Amino acid sequence: MAKLAGKVAVVTGGGSGVGKAVARLFLDNGARVVIAGRNADKLRRAADELNAGDNLQYTAADVSDPRQCETLMRTAAEAFGGIDVLVNNAGTNLKDRTLRELTPETWDRMIRANLDGAFYCIRAVLPAMLARKDGVIVNVVSVAGKRANPLGGAAYVAAKFGMGALGLVLSNEEKDSGVRVSNVYPGEIDTPILEHRPSPISDAQRAAILKPEDVAEAVLFVAGLPPHVSVPELVIKPTVQMYW
Repeated sequence: MAKLAGKVAVVTGGGSGVGKAVARLFLDNGARVVIAGRNADKLRRAADELNAGDNLQYTAADVSDPRQCETLMRTAAEAFGGIDVLVNNAGTNLKDRTLRELTPETWDRMIRANLDGAFYCIRAVLPAMLARKDGVIVNVVSVAGKRANPLGGAAYVAAKFGMGALGLVLSNEEKDSGVRVSNVYPGEIDTPILEHRPSPISDAQRAAILKPEDVAEAVLFVAGLPPHVSVPELVIKPTVQMYW
């Protein structure tokens, strides 16, 4: 039986990487999906590749803008009759990421894209979930939100710690409301964000790390559990990656 049969999901950062893999797996498991991202052309190409007909729509939205998040959720709800699952996957990083290199402008951009965007999307979708007494919010965080390793950079790590805390607080606040919140913390993933690494990674390292489909399986797992089950935190990492 399809784990998400009849469900409607919104996936931010859905044009590539983990977001696109989540959308594909959700569609395969019976969901209708809206993918969102800043680049409409990228979303259109992803939609063509996913080839899910009327079960998939895309909407260009910058999650760092609260008004665009509200429009995204309203558009998705109008298209499919409501939103059952929100996957907060949108995020970014930059090459000049050490504290010495960060500027107020780049710090603000990292926080808005990686933390504020999750809050804005949650704020836009939560009232309807509360009214139905049902809903799942999955935050794709990062092990950088559990371990303050300099690899991710100060602003990215700070934002991901904040995103994780946001999810945990919301999970506890809404434990009796029917809304469940899960934080998924992936380790290194072979996605386009690697292009922003200060130093390129080798082909051997790229082959050894997580693939977007691996993380998508984790997201499906927590999103597809029955209403009486909640997974507050799930860490998934490459076997070869240290976790300390």
